Amino acid sequence: MTRQTQTGAVLSVRVTAQERALLEAAAADQRTTLSDFVRKKAIEAAEAEVLARSVVTIPAEAWESFEAWVSRPAEPDPALDRLMRRKPAWDA
Repeated sequence: MTRQTQTGAVLSVRVTAQERALLEAAAADQRTTLSDFVRKKAIEAAEAEVLARSVVTIPAEAWESFEAWVSRPAEPDPALDRLMRRKPAWDA
């Protein structure tokens, strides 16, 4: 299987011998190269970090509408009501 990856800049990271051995073992378990494994895992961690710190900004002129929407009671949901009345599987 030939795999082409688009490369650009080089990122160099210093690790201990034990850390490298661990990374190499994990890459081997995934049947990929050390470089591809580290790049994939670093990108996954970066995406999670960026998503976790997302901030929602509400314009001042929309604040009252937003506050009214957040403050109003939830609408009834028949499917949720049925689910809440159902006996849990672990109580069967």
